[in-house]
Amino acid sequence: MNLSARPLRTRLLIFACSALLFVVLFGALGSTALAQEGGGEQTSSESAPQEKGLFLHMVESVGLAFGLVLGFVSVALIALIVLLAMDLRMGAAIPPGFVEDFTDVVNKRKFKEAYEMARTDSSFLGRVMTAGMGRLQYGIEDAREAAFNTVETIRAGKDQLNAYLATIGTLGPLLGLVGTVWGMIGAFRVIANSNRIDPKALAGQISHALVVTLLGVALSVPAIFFHTFYRNRLTRLAMDTGNVADDLLTQMYHNSKKSAPAPAPAPAPVAVAAVNQAAGAPGAIKS
Repeated sequence: MNLSARPLRTRLLIFACSALLFVVLFGALGSTALAQEGGGEQTSSESAPQEKGLFLHMVESVGLAFGLVLGFVSVALIALIVLLAMDLRMGAAIPPGFVEDFTDVVNKRKFKEAYEMARTDSSFLGRVMTAGMGRLQYGIEDAREAAFNTVETIRAGKDQLNAYLATIGTLGPLLGLVGTVWGMIGAFRVIANSNRIDPKALAGQISHALVVTLLGVALSVPAIFFHTFYRNRLTRLAMDTGNVADDLLTQMYHNSKKSAPAPAPAPAPVAVAAVNQAAGAPGAIKS
């Protein structure tokens, strides 16, 4: 099985599930709000118009254009948080079972088997060890440099995903600001086109503007929090992986420099004869 294709399929599956969860949640909230509005209209005997629920007011305030943009950004935010949570786990980056098995194989001087074990492991540590062991024949310093360069390469790849969280955290208030300006334009148009200012219509336009601002800020808060959280975790993982890889490479290098244990020498014929004679074994050589 191709190991490089597995992360891509996993990412696509998680993204699809996150999008489906968002759509289902959005539809459930909408159905509940509509049911409440419908029930209120049926039970009310007053002829006055019914006040819209908060959810329907927010949907109307956002509109189709802002709704699509905010929906896409929300799905992307959820997908990034889930992906980074799966990738930046300590057990996934430095598998304890891999470290124990690798150490046992190296102590038995099965270096080829140790290399294959690291090459077929898709974890953070496995990729670092594969790069370091490929340069171990040129010395321990070259192996360490290759391992640390691989740590930085993997860290940069993970940091690119984390940077999108910072982008969402920055764009959230800006999207809300665009909605606020658009709503204020509508509010001033109400004032300009009316001979007599209607406070209710003016307040409605201002409320529409503030709803988009609220949603933009609501997107930025978790994005900024998880960006800082994952940045600190990535730094910790990179340091721990580099230290563990350095220990394993040093252990393998020193084991490769040790001479193989010499086989036990065969007993001399004279010594065998003396032992047989002392034991009184049949066929003993007698002088």
